[in-house]
This record gives sequence, C-alpha cells and structure tokens, in this order.
Amino acid sequence: MSESQAALLLGSCLSTRDSALVTGVMLWTVELAGGPQRVNHAAVPVGDRIYSFGGYCTGENYRTIRNMDVHVLDTVTYRWKVIDVHQTRKVVPFQRYGHTAVAFGSLVYVWGGRNDNTACNILYCFDTSTHQWSVPEVKGLVPEARDGHSACIVNDHMYIFSGYLEYMESYTQEVHTLNLRTMTWSYVRTNGPSPIYRDFHTATGIDGVMFVWGGREVPSGWYDSPEHEEYSSEMYALDTTTNRWSIIPASGCIPIGRRSHSAFVYKSYIYVFGGFNSKEDRHFNDLHRFDPVSQHWECVKPLGVGPCPRRRQSCCVVGSRMFLFGGTSPKENYEDMTPPDDDAFSEESTDRRLKDHNDLHVLDFEPSLKTLCLIRVENLKLDTSWLPRELQALLEVMTLPNKITPRPLNHTG
Repeated sequence: MSESQAALLLGSCLSTRDSALVTGVMLWTVELAGGPQRVNHAAVPVGDRIYSFGGYCTGENYRTIRNMDVHVLDTVTYRWKVIDVHQTRKVVPFQRYGHTAVAFGSLVYVWGGRNDNTACNILYCFDTSTHQWSVPEVKGLVPEARDGHSACIVNDHMYIFSGYLEYMESYTQEVHTLNLRTMTWSYVRTNGPSPIYRDFHTATGIDGVMFVWGGREVPSGWYDSPEHEEYSSEMYALDTTTNRWSIIPASGCIPIGRRSHSAFVYKSYIYVFGGFNSKEDRHFNDLHRFDPVSQHWECVKPLGVGPCPRRRQSCCVVGSRMFLFGGTSPKENYEDMTPPDDDAFSEESTDRRLKDHNDLHVLDFEPSLKTLCLIRVENLKLDTSWLPRELQALLEVMTLPNKITPRPLNHTG
C-alpha cells in the first residue's frame, strides 16, 4: 500500500468516525459464525468475559437428564470455548431452557427453566473464578418451579417476575426476591396496576426500579390457544422501595409488542432488540432505546450490517460494546417446506420452519478510529502485510470464525 492509499484510508476512517460521533450513531463491527448454537439460553457478562448457560438446539434430546453446558466468550479475542465441569450431578443443573442467570460479583446464579419433562426451582451458583457449581443453602419462601420468567439485580437482590408455573399449568403475576447477601427468598406484596400474566418478557433494574416490557400476554392466566395471545407495548415499572407498580406513559417511537426479545442497559438507557409477534407472524431485528428519565422511546439505526430478524437470542454489554449471539429465525424457504395440511402451531412444524443460529454480532456504541480503519481494510480487501503485527492479529480475530459448532445451520434434527 502506497502512502497516498494509506492517507486516503485514514481520511475515510476519520470521516466515518467524525460522522458517527456527531450523530451518535453506533456501528455493527463484528460478525462471526461457529459459536455455540443455542436458543433460549441465559448469558451474563463477568469482567471481560461472557458466560452462556444451557439453552436448546433443534434436534437434540431434552428428555434425558444431562449436565448443563457452559460456554465462555473472551470479548477481547472473540473466541468461544466450552468449560468442562467434572462434578457430581447433584450440584450441577440439568440442561434446560427458559431459565435465567444473573451475575453478582464473580458469581452467577441460575434459576428456573425446564427440559422436556419438568421445570426446576433449585438455585444454582456458578463461580467464574473456579468454574465450579454449587447449590447454595437458601431460606424463606422458595418460588414455584417455572420457565419463561425474568430475573434482574436491584440493590443486592435478585428479582423474579412472572413466567409459566409447572405444577399449576398457568401463568403468574407474582414477584419474588432473593437477598443475595443473606440468601433469603421473599414474596413481594405489590400494589398498583401489575402487568398482565406473561412469559418471555424482559425485566431490567435501574436505580431501584424494575422495568418490565414485552412478552406473551395471557389475560386469563390460563393458556389454551395461540389465538388468545396478546402483545402490548406498555412499559411497567416496579418501584422496589414502595413495591408499587405503575404503567409508564411513554412517548416517541414505541416498539411493536413482542416476546423472546432481548433488553440490555448502556449508560442508563434500556435497549430492546429483536423478538417475535405471533399475531403478525413476524420476527424483528430492530433496535429501540428507552430513556427512563424522559420516558421517551427512540428507534436506533446503527451503521453496518446487523443480525437477521430473530428471537430467543442473548445480548450482553461489556464496556462500550454489546455482544449478541444465538437465537432462532424462520428459514428463508420455510413456506415451500410446509405441507398444506400442516398445523402451523405444532412443535414439529415449528422445528421445520426455524433455524438455530451460532453466530456472534458485536455492536460498538463508541467505535474507535482503529476499529473503523480495520473494518475498512477488511471491506476493501487490502494487503495487510504492511500493518503492525498487533493490528494484523486484531483483524484476524475480528474475521476468523469460531469452531464450537461445525455443523450446518439448516439442520432439522
């Protein structure tokens, strides 16, 4: 590369960066295949690593009891690896989906979820410093087994909300909290307009308030048909000091109601990505931002190529980047693969219509000049031999696929 070409490249990157800084535009920077192929998993960031627990993959057996798998992503190198756990089954959770995970220091607490046979309400703890599982001794009123609930941290407490109860075969509006200092469960008696019965919603804790949005709403609390599902765009807030629910009178570009989306926080804003609305038979890949102070929604359009529409993915923020991985989407030709007499709502039909993802996408909220230049080098397919070895290595990890999942995406099991 000549000096003039290098100058042109640098000028292009500076122009892009200045435009992004002025407009506040974010950038999709990395897309890598070959990670864990998981749907309905639970993931949390701890330091500069992201830990992903369980989930399912179409075609695998979820009736047989086996230990939950754990994958860890190094957010510096973008490399996934499987954590091998050699412990007795009584302290390791069984492989499941629809569970939750929260991080508290170096510890991750996994609760709830189910396999194809049963749900669980045992609390498990994974120590990220030792890679060991344990079953903490808890006190108080333990919530009933469920899946599709939400969990978030508010002031040293893990809050559990809603979900589908295994033994009742119904939904719940209950709130439970676990004091992570004393390991004591408590039932929270709330007041005010509580959210409708639901599952696969999101809950986010900010400044002593739990914000609940989305999910599959079932007004009666008893699920009998997909035709009775409802989807609203209302944002609910639970003030954890007064235990009072309220409906936020939000304004702006309010997202369409959906379930199995992701919510994450960056600089006190709540972001919502993706999801699915069965009434519209539509998957989403849009990104919305909610300001809890102004109660205003905004539709955000990052630069770059983002993920395809999907649901049941995970999104985790580390520093100024959000890492999105997994989830499921309709196959491009699924309509041609569906028999005329097929029951669109059956489990078998759903498996045929969807493909499970193993990709990783990175959204950079504040892309650096170095990142922009490396992306430009890759897009233009320029000779990289002139780059310092450090930058060559960084460009390599930004473009080299992982090898956790070697099999093709469009399998049906």
